[in-house]
Amino acid sequence: MQNGRIHTVSLILFICTVLCWNTGPALAVTEDSLIIEPAAALDLPRDKDSFEYVLEGRPDPFVPFITPKAATTKPQLNPDEIVDEEVVLTGMRQFEPGQLTLVAVLQSGKQRIAMVEDVTGKGYILRVGMPIGRRGVVSEILPQQVLITETARTRAGKELVNTVVMRLNKEGE
Repeated sequence: MQNGRIHTVSLILFICTVLCWNTGPALAVTEDSLIIEPAAALDLPRDKDSFEYVLEGRPDPFVPFITPKAATTKPQLNPDEIVDEEVVLTGMRQFEPGQLTLVAVLQSGKQRIAMVEDVTGKGYILRVGMPIGRRGVVSEILPQQVLITETARTRAGKELVNTVVMRLNKEGE
């Protein structure tokens, strides 16, 4: 039992020596009581170059970086940013015009329909007035091309109109 106590005291002395080596106030360990006391209480000499943190002119290290006001402040919204409606895209609205290739235009009387295919080769039929993509509507079907009018709205309520042309490629192009 005595041997274990000596090892414990030696270990405590070693740890205190390593931890306190020129990093702060000196500590003293009494062998009889195993109590660690500051060296100032035992009137031991202190290191002349001990470190002292001067707060003057420096930020307080214990103040949080993010204040509740900064965390809840909303960013400035751009009035020219296009705002999309939250709708489920089904049918031809799942495809943007650039993802489709115009392969044929058929005419029956005065009515024209266009045939398009996606990158996998699956075919679809387009009619005038049919929605396509997120913002587009088939506005006109001509013998060699299909015109799609895309309408977008900004946050400020301004309406932006763009016309996309899908051209019929001739055989061999």
